Amino acid sequence: MDVFMHIADIFARDKTTFSFEFFPPKSDASAEQLFGHIARLENLKPSFVSVTYGAGGSGRQRTHDLVVRLRESTSLMPVPHLTCVSHTQAEIASILEQYSARGITNILALGGDLPKDTPTHDRSVDAFAHAADLVTFIRKSPSADPRGFGIGVAGFPEGHPATPNRLLEMDYLKAKVDAGADYICTQLFFDNHDFFDFRERCELAGIRVPIIAGIMPITSANGLRRMAETALGARYPAKLLRSIGRAGTDAAAIARVGIHWATEQCRDLLDHQVRGIHFYTLNHSDATVQIYQHLGVTDSGQLRH
Repeated sequence: MDVFMHIADIFARDKTTFSFEFFPPKSDASAEQLFGHIARLENLKPSFVSVTYGAGGSGRQRTHDLVVRLRESTSLMPVPHLTCVSHTQAEIASILEQYSARGITNILALGGDLPKDTPTHDRSVDAFAHAADLVTFIRKSPSADPRGFGIGVAGFPEGHPATPNRLLEMDYLKAKVDAGADYICTQLFFDNHDFFDFRERCELAGIRVPIIAGIMPITSANGLRRMAETALGARYPAKLLRSIGRAGTDAAAIARVGIHWATEQCRDLLDHQVRGIHFYTLNHSDATVQIYQHLGVTDSGQLRH
C-alpha cells in the first residue's frame, strides 16, 4: 500500500465509513488463519481496519507486527489501538515514532484494561490516567502527516461501566474530543435506540465529530455468554433473546438469528444517516460477509455515498 490517508481524509471522502476490527494472533498458525479471513474482508473494501492492543510486552509486539503486516502486504489502512495502561510517556512516544516511520498516522486512543498477567498493577504509576490525557499527548506528538496523528476514541451507547453517572460520562467524552479526537467509535450494542439516544446526547453536549456505530453479530451461544460476562457487558433486547431461544441448541440457527439481527441493525443505522459502521469481527469473516450480502451489496463502496 503506497498511500496512507489521514482519518480526516477518509471522513471527507466517505459519507458513510465501514471498518473492521481484528485482534493480534497468538501463534503463527492463527496468524495465517487470520490472514485467510482478512483476504475475504479486504474484498469488501472497508474504509479502514483497526487492531486491538495488549498492554503487556508480548501483546504490544503482536499488535505492532499485525499492523505493519497489514500496512505492507494488503490494501487495507490499519488503525492501531493504543492504551494508557502500563505506559510511560517515553514508551508511548517510541511507539508513535515507530508507527509514523512506517507511514501509519492514525491511532485509536483508549483507557484500556489491566493486563491479565498483572491484575494488581498500580495505575497511579502510569503516565496517563485517562484517555483524554493520552489524546492530548498524541495530538502534540510529531507525525509523518503534517496535520499530526488522526485520533479516534471510544464511546459507550449503553453507558461506561466505570461511570454510572451518565451526565459525568458525557463530560469525560467531551474532554476527549476537546483534547483533539477526530472521531468516536462506539462499543457494541444490540438496540439501535441506545445508539440514537447516545448520538443525540453527544449533540447536546456540543460534540460534533463523526460517531461510528460498533456492531458485533452474535454467532454462537458461547459468544453470547462471553459478551454478557465481560466487564463492558451488553444489554440484550428481549426480542433478540426470544429469537435465540427459539433456535434452541441449533448452532447454525443461532448464527442465522445473530447475523439477521445485526443486518437489520445496519439497515436501520444506514436509514438514519449513521456516519460509519465498525464491525467487531472476532478475527472471522463469515458473519460480516453475510451481512454485506443481506444488505444487497458486494463491497463498502456501494454503501458509502
